[in-house]
Order: sequence, then C-alpha cells, then structure tokens
Amino acid sequence: MPQSEGGYVSMPAVLNGNGNGSSGGSIYQTTTEPTSSPSSVFESVKRVIGQAIKSSPGDSEELLRSERQTIIVVNSRDRDKTGKTLLNTKMPSAPTHTAEEAHLLGTMPIDPMDDIELRSVQLQFPNARGSILEACEQRRVPTDKGDIHVAIQGDTSKPAIVTYHDLGLNYATSFAGFFNYPVMRGLLENFCVYHVTAPGQEEGAPTLPEDYVYPTMDELAAQLLFVLSHFGLKSIIGFGVGAGANILARFAHGHPDKVGALCLINCVSTQPGWIEWGYQSFNARFLRTKGMTQGVIDYLMWHHFGRNPEERNHDLVQMYKQHFERAVNPTNLAMLINAYIHRNDLHLARTPPGTPGTETAATTLKMPVINITGSLSPHVDDTVTFNGRLDPTNSSWMKISDCALVLEEQPAKLAEAFRLFLQGEGYAVGTLQKLARKISMASRSSSNQIDLSVH
Repeated sequence: MPQSEGGYVSMPAVLNGNGNGSSGGSIYQTTTEPTSSPSSVFESVKRVIGQAIKSSPGDSEELLRSERQTIIVVNSRDRDKTGKTLLNTKMPSAPTHTAEEAHLLGTMPIDPMDDIELRSVQLQFPNARGSILEACEQRRVPTDKGDIHVAIQGDTSKPAIVTYHDLGLNYATSFAGFFNYPVMRGLLENFCVYHVTAPGQEEGAPTLPEDYVYPTMDELAAQLLFVLSHFGLKSIIGFGVGAGANILARFAHGHPDKVGALCLINCVSTQPGWIEWGYQSFNARFLRTKGMTQGVIDYLMWHHFGRNPEERNHDLVQMYKQHFERAVNPTNLAMLINAYIHRNDLHLARTPPGTPGTETAATTLKMPVINITGSLSPHVDDTVTFNGRLDPTNSSWMKISDCALVLEEQPAKLAEAFRLFLQGEGYAVGTLQKLARKISMASRSSSNQIDLSVH
C-alpha cells in the first residue's frame, strides 16, 4: 500500500547474533509499523482519542509514544540450521491493550480469568439424587426379625412397585438416580414405589447388636409379607438389583399370587461358587475387624461396575467409592454379605410341558419376568443361567450395551425397557402411551439412540 495513503511498510531488517541482517527480504518480516499519515488525518485521530480519554491531544501523543510496543514473532526463517532461534526476543506472557487501543480496536481491556463469575446457572431438571429423600415418606415396618426401613414414593392408591437394593447400597443410592430420571418421574404419576431396605443398611443406621441374628435370604424374602400386610397391598411389581433381585425372586417363587410382574437386574439364581464364597468371606471378616478396607471397596466396585469403570464414568465411580468409605456401616454390611454367600439355590427349572409327575407352575416362576443385565457386568453368565430356568413364554432376557451398572450408566434405555414391559402387561396403557410420546420427542432432540439387545 503506498505510504502517501497511510499504508504500512516493513520494519528494518533485524540483526542476528553475527550482526548481519536476518535472512529473507523485508516483505517477510513479521512486524509492521504504521507510517505517518497526512497531518490532517493524524490530528483528527488525536482529537478523537483525546475526547475518549478526556485528555489533550498532546497528552495522547505522548501516551501513544510511551505505550507503543514492537512485538516480534519468530518464524522458521529466523532459525539457523541447528534450530536455534536467532532473535533474542521473548514472547509477552499476556496481551495487553491500552485504553486508546481498546477504543480504536473496539474491544474491552482483557481481564484476568479470576474476575469471571458464573451467575444464574440453572438446570433443566433441578431435582437431583438427594431429592428422593425429601420426596419419600419414611416408615419403620415391624417384622419377626426386627424393624425394616421402607420409603414410600408416590400416591399409595396407585399400583405398587416394590424395590430391593444390592450389596453395599440402600434405597437412596441404588434407585434415586433412576427414579429421578425425567421419564421415570412421569411413570410415578401412575404407580407408588415402596423402597425396601435390608436391616441395618439404611444411611446412618446404628450398628446392630452383637446378639442380633441376621435374617437369611429366605427370611429376608419372608419379611416382604409384613410390608405387604402393613400397607394393605394385594399384589406388587417387583424391581430388584443383584442381591435384592434374588430376594424378590425368592418371594415371587414362594408367593406367586402376590407378585404380578418382575423386573430383575443382574439376578443370581444359584449357590455361590468357591471363588465368590472365598472373596466375600474375607470381605466380611475385614469389615468386622478393620472396617471398610481398600480391598473391600475394590471388590464392591467390581461387583457393581465390572472391570475398568474409570474409563466409562470417572465421576460416578468416585461418588460410589466415597459412599462406600463414608456412608456404609461396615458391621451391618458384613452381616448382609454373610447372609448372601450362604444363600441356597432358588430351585427353579424349566420343565417341558407334559412331563409325567411334574408341573411347570411348580418349578419355575409363573408371573412375567424381564431379566436384564449390562454387557460389561460380571454377572452376565448368571443371568443367562437364570434365563434358562424361566418359562420362555412369559420371560425375556435383555443385555444393554456399554454398561455394567444399568441403573446409573444407561437409565434412558432401562426406563424405555421397563415402560414397554409394563405396557405389555396392561398397566396404565393410556398414560404410558402419552409417556411414550414424550420419550420419542426427547429422543429426536438428542443424538443418542436407544440400542437394546433383546434376546
């Protein structure tokens, strides 16, 4: 651009360490400086700057001269054959602008990051995991083996869903995230959920007395009769995970007239193997003598998440580790683990129709069952064995991909499967169809697609 028109020209060649000019013509120099423009234009610019900063034109000229800096950017042409920089320059730590440059460039002065604040940040669904504690009505139900804790969520006049948790968890840590999922909130408008917690496993529970005889798995299942009698429930829908799924399956096998349907996640129907029995025996011993050790925590994390859970959801893993360390009573958990490893077989068998001397109804579960597991769960083989013992005409086995703890890692897929299961059994069909439309609208707006492997 011609100098007479107020253009830019290259700076003089920069000397290197040998006193010679740097390689390359002046057109490749990295810094330019504005040349002098006609006096009329320059005077008008000074007057504008002076008015902006409320100072005289002479002061603006002196300030511009004192604050003008030359920034030299090193490129490949300013290095020798060894790669050493020829310019003895240093990049500034942060860009700076004077008030005049800010006005000329139309930008605000750069502030440090410490001055940035986030305000008025709101979640679309503010009810979080802990809200289930406020939404539930807490009850203590007396049984023949002591009182048990039951949390009621929803209208008691609606059909009942009874949940039972897994080892090391309680009703809040096991089901809060899932039942606070937006889709499941709509489902709660048509059902009442009764969250049953095993003796001594609720958060903040006192240590059980030394002479207390913890119930066996069959006795834990029998305690559900007291829950149904206390609330006047004639039939329930069972929803269990892990050890809780085993308890609900025992109750359904012994009292088929009181269970209308079952949704079981990672259900084990056989006796414990030698490896499981050995690991859990050591865990129970450490919990009684040393408390919650790192070995116990590692086993519980494997029990719930399988291998390498940090690669999938680091924050979720840390939350569960903190729960095991701080919110679990070690002595009470040792009693529940001891009862779980001494469980007997469920004695279920898929007997072919017409077999002499046997009846299918007497050897397997009569009610519809949806048997769910995660593809990364360590209990996949156990669910396959359990599925082989069920009647294929009223049972389904489902493996959800990319998860182990289905309730936390894939709540959308599990909610969709549970909704379709209830709708297929005739529960609140009209309302659930409206809920299905909400789910389809939500799925259109999100990029995640529901991919269920149903077998």
